[in-house]
Amino acid sequence: MSIEPSAGSEPISRDTAFEILTNPRRRYALSYLRSKSEQVSIGELAEAVAAWEQDTSVELVSSKERKSVYTSLYQTHLPKMADAGIIVYDRQRGQVQLSDTATELDKFVHPPSRNRNWSRYYLALAVLGGFTILCNFFGMYPFTLVNVLVYVGLLLGAFTVLSAVNLEFARRRS
Repeated sequence: MSIEPSAGSEPISRDTAFEILTNPRRRYALSYLRSKSEQVSIGELAEAVAAWEQDTSVELVSSKERKSVYTSLYQTHLPKMADAGIIVYDRQRGQVQLSDTATELDKFVHPPSRNRNWSRYYLALAVLGGFTILCNFFGMYPFTLVNVLVYVGLLLGAFTVLSAVNLEFARRRS
């Protein structure tokens, strides 16, 4: 059996992703596999997962803990992740590797932010206001048609309105 990730596989459904990600042992396994660019043995994976579960180093994991994790990975977790297309699992050779589909889980772990990047609005306003005030200061036409204090007042008012809008959006998100 080849360990090559399958190309053109089906997208992972939300239910499947949550089912996979619900179990801490599967999350540990996925995290370890993400750190490796090549296939790893189930034994190596079991040692790493057992160490994380016990909050210790691989060297301090007991053989009983290692065997328990190995058995559950071999019999339950790896087949479930392979069926979902998240990993490529060669049971005969005892090798496992992330598939290309595994990156689809990222959108469930770290969904795209719906928050606006308010710093861009504040920066744009500061640059525009600063540019306008500097042009007035250096006597550039048409910026000199209005007193500099009017520009400062408008800039201050714009920052106040922008801050109020930002606060209202933040209040609605909470």
